[in-house]
Amino acid sequence: MARRSRYLVTTFLTASMIALSAMVQAASVDNVRVWRSPEKTRIVLDLSGKTEHRAFGLASDDGYRWVFDLQGASWAHKGKLDFSDSPIKQLRTGKRDGSTRVVIDLNEKLKMKSFALAPNGKSGHRLVIDVFDNDHQVKPMPVATPKSNRNILIAIDAGHGGDDPGAIGPGKLYEKNVVMSIAKTLADQINNTKGYEARLIRTGDYYVALRDRAARARKMQADLFVSIHADAFTKPSARGASVFALSTRGATSEMARHLARRENASDVYGGVGGVDLSNQEKMVAQVLVDLSMDHTIEQSLKVGDHVLGNMGKMAHLHKKRVEQAAFVVLKSADVPSILVETGFISNPTEAKNLGSSRYRKKMANAIFKGIDSYFRAQPPKNTWLANNLGASPSEHRVGRGDTLSVIAARYNTSVSSIKRENNLRSDSIRVGQTLIIPSS
Repeated sequence: MARRSRYLVTTFLTASMIALSAMVQAASVDNVRVWRSPEKTRIVLDLSGKTEHRAFGLASDDGYRWVFDLQGASWAHKGKLDFSDSPIKQLRTGKRDGSTRVVIDLNEKLKMKSFALAPNGKSGHRLVIDVFDNDHQVKPMPVATPKSNRNILIAIDAGHGGDDPGAIGPGKLYEKNVVMSIAKTLADQINNTKGYEARLIRTGDYYVALRDRAARARKMQADLFVSIHADAFTKPSARGASVFALSTRGATSEMARHLARRENASDVYGGVGGVDLSNQEKMVAQVLVDLSMDHTIEQSLKVGDHVLGNMGKMAHLHKKRVEQAAFVVLKSADVPSILVETGFISNPTEAKNLGSSRYRKKMANAIFKGIDSYFRAQPPKNTWLANNLGASPSEHRVGRGDTLSVIAARYNTSVSSIKRENNLRSDSIRVGQTLIIPSS
């Protein structure tokens, strides 16, 4: 009898410990965030731990809904959710068989995708729910049509966004907010300048996948893609603004490799995982892509030189040359693309600067001056700038690969004329040097 009692007690304690362990390990929904973009509504459930979920759709006389059962989870979120300007009516919750049931009521039948994300250093376990707008709800991206006397089109990409805040500086200074401020100021300056037009890759606080950013620039038929960032480093002493172009090989410095790894990981944080070559032989197609990419990188380095030179007039530079690294966001074969690091948000002094609207305006102005000087030196054909300034601007800033003979041929003048105008005693010139171009 005593042995039987000890067995019952042991069994009870074991079962109680298992039940208690399950209670301790059960996940709870601690917070819910909503991000609205032109194509979808993203709902992020912040979880205290890992949980399995099941999703299915329902249709009835009173409308459509998506249902999510979170196994063994509890609902701890108490805040209100804003679904204005979205096709979602409401989100409601309830308990079912020891699990939490989440119901998303819709105004119409919509597609949905849900997936779990593991902790990444910035956030814990998450369940991401994307509710996609129907085609007639999507605001179409305007496409530039080639025409005579057109504006030069600049695609401006504010890095990160939505569930991906980017680097975080002192006082919760979020990179995504800093770079959006600079991007909007830069766009305003461009749009207020005759012969130019700017369009933002993301217009609000939501995430866009890295490859989609480059794809949107191509769809716009942009003349230039500029991605703006303000990164961090493990040492707060790291400082200085930088400009990067794509590298198809190795990075030009350890810092370039570090920053490329950080930026390329954004798709993990955000939850993502021109020329028709379809009729070409595979090898021929690859050769054409390689040739196009080489030319695009060359132009990217040149515009980067102009931008970096102007940034150096108002900010400390991390490196006095354009660096190269394998940034996914820069991988466009036919749109010159640069990534601008406006400073290190992890550096207390630079974080203070980046937190200042006055400094951000100065940074945007420096970036624009660099872009403008590049296009004044070589305006694209059929643009207002080419038709009104001609191909011979008064000044040319020497870029990589430039020689006096190359510059003379570009502006339809002679090497001797350029040397005479600039008091040059030899054919030697340096990157970043400004030359006065004589009238052709």
